[in-house]
Amino acid sequence: MVISEDELTKLYRIRKTLLQMLRDRGYLVGEFEINKTKDEFKKDLGEFDESQRDIEKALVMSKCKKDNPSDQIYVFFPKAKKIGVATLREYTSRMNSANVYNAILIYQENLTSYARQSITEMANRFRWELFQEKELLINITKHQLIPEHRVLTDAEKKTLLERYTVKETQLPKIQVNDPVARYYALRHGQVVKIIRPSETAGRYVTYRVVV
Repeated sequence: MVISEDELTKLYRIRKTLLQMLRDRGYLVGEFEINKTKDEFKKDLGEFDESQRDIEKALVMSKCKKDNPSDQIYVFFPKAKKIGVATLREYTSRMNSANVYNAILIYQENLTSYARQSITEMANRFRWELFQEKELLINITKHQLIPEHRVLTDAEKKTLLERYTVKETQLPKIQVNDPVARYYALRHGQVVKIIRPSETAGRYVTYRVVV
């Protein structure tokens, strides 16, 4: 069975959001990849069997940071609707062979409790990010109600705290599992600059620390 039009549209949208997300995190992603049309995407996929979800082979990707080519990440699209430990072992083996320790897993329905436990147990070596397919159908940062977020470097964070003579704990907070925090893969202690439009000042800037 050739991939359906609905499935094609869904995967096309997910892939585009994913590439935008990786670019916004500083990974090397070309505009031509992001701007690829659905017809071009369909041509890339070729004739895949949707029932077996072997389309996964065409979707898996790896990217590296612009400023540090050794900092890489894998993206996996498992064909199983519910992900188990065996799938994770297959992926971690592949990552280990390539010396890559960061990965995004885009799953269809759920992970088994054992798979989630496995991810927790390997956290000291592999960093997994989990996104359900439906979470990436749209890019939340493009929504008109979401203000611009910019992640501060360590040096910028230090300058900010010194300038305002405040401690990190005194800054407003953003939860590490907030959708925007997940989009940028923010970690505890990082600070984001949030820029909102203002009718009086042109823009209104606040800072939040990830907790």
